[in-house]
Amino acid sequence: MSEYQYYEFQAIDRPLTQKHMDELRSYSTRARITRTSFVNDYSWGDFKGDPDAWMEKYFDAFFYYANWGTHVLKLRLSSRLLDLKTAQEYCAGESASAWGSRGNVILSFTSDEEGGDWVEEEELLSSLIPVRAELAHGDLRALYLGWLLCAQNGELDDEDIEPPVPPGLGQLSASLTKLAEFLRIDGDLLDVAAEASAAMGDTHLSPDEVHAWVAGLPTKEKDDMLARLITDEDLTLVTELAHRFHSTRAGTGPTLPTARRTVGELLRTAEARAEERRQAEARKRKEEAERRQREAAAARAKYLDGLAARQAQLWARVENLIAETKPKSYEQAIKLLIDLRDLAQREGRDRDFRMRLDAIHIAHAHKPAFIERLRKAGL
Repeated sequence: MSEYQYYEFQAIDRPLTQKHMDELRSYSTRARITRTSFVNDYSWGDFKGDPDAWMEKYFDAFFYYANWGTHVLKLRLSSRLLDLKTAQEYCAGESASAWGSRGNVILSFTSDEEGGDWVEEEELLSSLIPVRAELAHGDLRALYLGWLLCAQNGELDDEDIEPPVPPGLGQLSASLTKLAEFLRIDGDLLDVAAEASAAMGDTHLSPDEVHAWVAGLPTKEKDDMLARLITDEDLTLVTELAHRFHSTRAGTGPTLPTARRTVGELLRTAEARAEERRQAEARKRKEEAERRQREAAAARAKYLDGLAARQAQLWARVENLIAETKPKSYEQAIKLLIDLRDLAQREGRDRDFRMRLDAIHIAHAHKPAFIERLRKAGL
């Protein structure tokens, strides 16, 4: 299989300037570059830029896919929307990490697993981008998924305590479900982790609540925000305001379980859960196989019942088919002989069947193709 790599960067909050686009063009003559994106793929050669440096300077999201099994997602948010210390509490390994640069927090998620199914890269990135907006509104579930990935990959000590479990871990959004799949987070581990997560509260924006909150803001602060909204190309202000509003509502932050678990406890419980599931699936497969066997046996018995009164005709039909000396006729003769054998066994006439079959062997010994078919059929 030939190598294939796909790189996509997205500028979400602020479009690229012409200067930025010219700088990016110097790295690739064939990349697709717009005011909001840089896209390139490689079947040979390699990317000449530095994704981390580009995230710090140009872009808000980065998606990487390689057909040998590497998946990478990077997201950049203003530090006004996501606290670096909080991000690093969750993203504490190589598979999930966080760092600060130029007033922003940059998150990096990496999954390495040999092989994997082909994906539609652009469609997948579009399904992951909403994760950034959820983080910007104070939803920390993506960070917890990053911590689970580090735990799953053996990057944390068994004695390490999990960070606060965000609400709604058991009711992931479509984008977070895609993120968990993209990072290949074990489903049993995620289910075990979600048991300590409270239900997600109502995130609907009530106009009356919002109006009351805005009315309580200082006049100068409201004037500054309006001026910034009109003059600034940066699109983060609306998100910042929504983030501030949500943070004032009761119950929107992460909730601590009554007893925070260790990495070892989570992994062991997930493995026990997986073993229980495997055993249940094995029982189900066995029961299904037995059901199919019973149905097949009943159908076979009904079929043989229909042949019981026609055995003389069937023996004659066998002789006629053999006489045609055609491969298809031989196969039909073999099928009829198997039916006659099963009828003889059911009626206790195995000896009679064996004698007639021996006679067929003798009479047609000069037909090696037919004799070989008898052998393969156990006749």
